[in-house]
Amino acid sequence: MDERYFNVEQVAKVLGTTVRFPRRLIEERRIEFVKVGRHVRIAESVLAAYIAANTVTPRLSHLKGAA
Repeated sequence: MDERYFNVEQVAKVLGTTVRFPRRLIEERRIEFVKVGRHVRIAESVLAAYIAANTVTPRLSHLKGAA
C-alpha cells in the first residue's frame, strides 16, 4: 500500500482553495474518500483523477487569431 492519503487541509493546499471547497466535495459525494474513524482522507490517485477530470483544455479555434 504505497498510496499517500491527504487530509482536507492538504487537499485544499494542493487545489489552491480554502478547506471549505474539499469539505463540500466530500459532503456532496463528488470525490471518493476514506473514513478512518472521524478522520477523512483522500488518496493521492483520487485527487489526481479529480484534477484530470476537471481540467479544461483550450479550444484551438480561438487561438488561431491570437498570434
